[in-house]
Amino acid sequence: MIVTTTPKVEDRKIIDYRGLVFGEVISGVDFIKDFAAGLSNFFGGRSGSYEQELIQARAQAINEMERRAEALGANAIIGVDIDYEVLGQGGNMLMVIASGTAVVIE
Repeated sequence: MIVTTTPKVEDRKIIDYRGLVFGEVISGVDFIKDFAAGLSNFFGGRSGSYEQELIQARAQAINEMERRAEALGANAIIGVDIDYEVLGQGGNMLMVIASGTAVVIE
């Protein structure tokens, strides 16, 4: 599966559009990660626990989007966009949405 943010794949012809596909992941951030991130915020530096959570959520959202494109018979996804939101009363939920257009290319 070719996944790209561009509107086409270089040197490949789009022969069919299969529709929009999405991958959504909502991930909770637990107390330990929240505490560690708070220390990073206080002392400065990067929050490794939050970064790892973000990396995993993004990968899961892209994988889900690819799975849905494959179910439509696509072999590529073009125009991919990744969106991030913080949810929950305490802002302790991370939502990642990957979206794009499923296509068949030669």
